[in-house]
Amino acid sequence: MKVIIGFGNPGSRYNWTRHNTGFLALDFYTKVHKLEWKDTPKFFCQSTKDKDNDLLLIKATTYYNEVGRAARAIMNFYKLKPSDFLIVCDDFNLDFGKLRFRERGSAGGNNGLKSCIAELGTEDFPRLRIGTANDEVRKQIGDVDFVLSKFTPEEKEKLPNILGEVCNFLAK
Repeated sequence: MKVIIGFGNPGSRYNWTRHNTGFLALDFYTKVHKLEWKDTPKFFCQSTKDKDNDLLLIKATTYYNEVGRAARAIMNFYKLKPSDFLIVCDDFNLDFGKLRFRERGSAGGNNGLKSCIAELGTEDFPRLRIGTANDEVRKQIGDVDFVLSKFTPEEKEKLPNILGEVCNFLAK
């Protein structure tokens, strides 16, 4: 089984924020593939499986910085290896809309990745980073407020194409 975890924060106040880019990507994927989310409290998440039950999609109901709790619970229950996961998250150091895939690596300052590394006990898991950079906005409000900020109207207009690219990547 392959598990894809999209990073984000629960609650409507975080909809369409940069930190919820992972959630947006998985929501786009589920819409395209006609899948439905269900609450899975024992794993601290919402989840859905594809029709063959070999792909599990996860949106943690913990906050972004604690997403590793959900990853560990799923890993232990299904007896998976960290390499069975694919993390989908935002990256404000990447140009807006740019995708970067790595088989392994450091957290690079991403607190959600730090949580996964701590809970899974390794950096050896794949991750797909989605660029959310907007230097003009970031300079005005600082990093903490930036990751929790909503996309600009121009960025929001580009999101369907970006999320479509992510969807194609996930379908491979």
